[in-house]
Amino acid sequence: MLDLMRRKKQSIIIKVVFVVIVLSFVGTMFLVWGKGSEGGGRSLGYAAKVNGSRISVEEYQSSYQRIRTIYQQIYGQYLSSEMEKVLGLKKVALDTLIDNRLIMKEAKSMGIKVSDDEVARSIEEIPSFQKDGRFDFNLYQQLLRSARITAKDFEEGQKEELIIKKARQAVKDKVTVSDDEALAQYKKDNDKIDLEYVAYAPADVIGEVKLTEAELNDYLQKNQEAFRTPEKVALSYVVLDPGAQAAGLTLTEDEIQAFYQKNIDRWQGKDGILPLKEVRDRVKAEALKQKAAKQAYELAADTLFKNIKSGDLGQAAGQLKLKIQETPLFSTTAPAPALAGEAAVIKKAFELKQGELGGPVETAKGIYILKAKERKAAVVPPLAEIKAAVEQRAKEAKAIELARTKAEEAAKQLVAKAALKTRTTGSFGYSAKGDVPAIGAAPDLMEAAFKLPAPPAAATTPFKVGNRWYAVRLKNRTEAPRAEFDKAKEPIRQKLLPRKQDETVDTWTKGLKAKAKIEINQALVAE
Repeated sequence: MLDLMRRKKQSIIIKVVFVVIVLSFVGTMFLVWGKGSEGGGRSLGYAAKVNGSRISVEEYQSSYQRIRTIYQQIYGQYLSSEMEKVLGLKKVALDTLIDNRLIMKEAKSMGIKVSDDEVARSIEEIPSFQKDGRFDFNLYQQLLRSARITAKDFEEGQKEELIIKKARQAVKDKVTVSDDEALAQYKKDNDKIDLEYVAYAPADVIGEVKLTEAELNDYLQKNQEAFRTPEKVALSYVVLDPGAQAAGLTLTEDEIQAFYQKNIDRWQGKDGILPLKEVRDRVKAEALKQKAAKQAYELAADTLFKNIKSGDLGQAAGQLKLKIQETPLFSTTAPAPALAGEAAVIKKAFELKQGELGGPVETAKGIYILKAKERKAAVVPPLAEIKAAVEQRAKEAKAIELARTKAEEAAKQLVAKAALKTRTTGSFGYSAKGDVPAIGAAPDLMEAAFKLPAPPAAATTPFKVGNRWYAVRLKNRTEAPRAEFDKAKEPIRQKLLPRKQDETVDTWTKGLKAKAKIEINQALVAE
């Protein structure tokens, strides 16, 4: 293999970074990145077993990291763990390895082979190994060394990729689009249909819902969290105003100078830092305010310490010459009006046990000392206390079920050609987006409607669109001229063929999986 490629080598300066080559390798390249488990190297265990053949943890990790890198390129550098779970990257990585292992085995039974020349040509066509549009052997060797991949392993992986591609293509080559399939697509693209329908929404039937006491109790038991009252607390508290402490305070020149130097950035003027003599009044006022706040906090802390064991807020208030204020019971989501915006106070309030003093808590309004006057745990009230709320929620839930049930019954009646009071959509053509006149965006309904044969054929099940269920019946079909089909048949076949080929390969792969004995290391994939 390498002898064949050496004949075509050219010398160049390496300018391609490693990530480029990683992203260039598609298909089964990752099959050779973790070969240690299959050779003499130490294995980390297995990710899966396919008919007894092990897929190593190393292979799985290489597959996963490669796929993750590709998705990072798609979504940008940031790919959150939540996004990874939504995309199912770990499952995709392992499924790809399993599929390829099964296809490789099936390809052997299909007699599919790949020559050394085919492998060489495929490698030469990889852009990362080219300079000025031509394969460069030196670049090829250098990049493999950078990736710590031997030429033998890389070429083996490329050979496997080609075998898998050939096997898939062999399955695709057997796929054809029949005249009936082409005609069905022609009719979908060109026919017009008119539907009649019956629709039910929960709001339409909620008045019919009647619930017994037992049903209400059952609903409450099954949905307790929806009715649980939040934890509540009632406070007694005093607020020490630092401003009141400032009245009797004085500052020495050393204290003023020290505050000025410590907060030098505050005194920035147009031409730089202003000298102390120009901002002395500002410095003194702020220094005094800070000193008063510090002394007030220390006073509150000392008073709290002296009274915390007794829990006597009245005595603490007397020592500080402050008036006790009180709140009614409140929750974190609906705080007492007097504490609006005081998040730190509210947080501390719910940390206190009933009868316990706490603080000091400093806010813009002052320094608080708190007492938890009363605490009320979160509870689910008895039905008698919340019957109206339970009944409303239970009725809404029951109305959803009833609307669906009525739509299911209407669908049966439409199938049976029963005469029902219906509404109509008016004539419309097929839309890939599923925009059905008078109903809305309903792709599933659209697909089903255009598969209905002649009127008055009806769909056997209703369709949910928004918060409504629709039972539908074909009222009229305006067929496109059949004579035009012969002209359009071949282009339609060409249009349908790639999708049908992909679907056939997917079905074939699923069939291989269904017949295989597959054991997956669930703990590894779930990490």
